[in-house]
Amino acid sequence: MLQRHHLSLTYLDLPPARPEDAPLMIMLHGYGSNERDLIQLAPSLRPEFRYVSARAPQKMDFGMFGWFPIEFTPTGISVDYVAAQQALDQFITFIVEIIAEYRPAGNKVFLMGFSQGSVMSYLTAFHAPELLHGVIACSGQLPEKTVPHESLKPALRKLPFLVMHGIYDDVLPIAKGRAAHAWLQEHIEDLTYREYPIAHQIADSGIELICSWLEKRVPEASEKE
Repeated sequence: MLQRHHLSLTYLDLPPARPEDAPLMIMLHGYGSNERDLIQLAPSLRPEFRYVSARAPQKMDFGMFGWFPIEFTPTGISVDYVAAQQALDQFITFIVEIIAEYRPAGNKVFLMGFSQGSVMSYLTAFHAPELLHGVIACSGQLPEKTVPHESLKPALRKLPFLVMHGIYDDVLPIAKGRAAHAWLQEHIEDLTYREYPIAHQIADSGIELICSWLEKRVPEASEKE
């Protein structure tokens, strides 16, 4: 596993034994974490994937990063929407660079986000679904002010989503996961949703579900392009 700095974002790169045309998963960590977080799960996931774990651009305390500034208030989480848009633009640029760098199967990638990383995954799917093969959103929420209520891009409707949330999540309550489920159920053709009796984390059985979900879609990813 190597840390790389030559693209728009710093990232960790974990290639498979046969990296040529390998399907590619970009991992997006949560607020206050870093690129070493989610990539620890890679050995438990599909071995044929190349795993790229991106570091969010906003530097916080030592070893802590965020995709965009947020503030915890008595009425909920307050978001800097201008900074969120800037982070989204930078991340979409990063995806384009990664595709050019590694030429993954179908010239598209899967996203796996946790918490604020899930929000970024949703944002990316809404704005650039044509770059993606699928989205795995763990313990996140829809970016409510940017949900496309009227016109959806055709590629978004057909984009597979796997959404997982903890029933006892005390950071982003289960209501956030259920709201995402309700919206996606109406607008997305390929949706898998699961709740687990956990807090703000990823369940072991969730890892198993991710593996089986990916296994069903990897052949599709190679054939679409």
